Amino acid sequence: MPDVRIALEFGTDVELLVSVVLSAQSTDVGVNKVTPALFAAFPDAAAYAAAEPEALWPYIRSLGLFRTKARAIVAAMQTIVQDHAGRVPRDREALERLPGVGRKTAGVVLLHLGAAQAFPVDTHVGRVSRRLGFTRHEAPDRVEEDLMALVPGERWGRGHQLMVWHGRRTCTARAPACSRCAVEDLCPKRGVPRELRR
Repeated sequence: MPDVRIALEFGTDVELLVSVVLSAQSTDVGVNKVTPALFAAFPDAAAYAAAEPEALWPYIRSLGLFRTKARAIVAAMQTIVQDHAGRVPRDREALERLPGVGRKTAGVVLLHLGAAQAFPVDTHVGRVSRRLGFTRHEAPDRVEEDLMALVPGERWGRGHQLMVWHGRRTCTARAPACSRCAVEDLCPKRGVPRELRR
């Protein structure tokens, strides 16, 4: 998968953070449909910070949990304006203190800002890791620990993105396409029902 990359479309650090927050419980395709108008209306952290959460609703209503996400984005941007001069922080602790930003979101942001190596674990990374036998854990933090011990640090970002793509395109949750999987011969197919192993 030489063309592997983040599917979210963004231009600035603020747009990246907003996109990643919006992507929770939503598809990247859905996020990419709403963000051009959202980004035009709110071009920087100060614009979000000055808004009421309800002002974001018309732009993101089609996404799941849009009210909660709007509150988190506005609150996060208020902190970014007050404490970080309007720039998304480049360290994990500061990112994770922002409303709506957990370990996975912080990891994705850090990776794509080039600020730090991380191995964020979303549902795709967790599923693929378990099926390949890289971990037996369900908790994302434990999966991340196992992957970081297994994969050299300079490959964490690429490994994360490869697993996301593989999980979306081949090793899907309901019907993994084992017959066209590049690593089928190496995969123990843990957790894949026998009737789907074709």
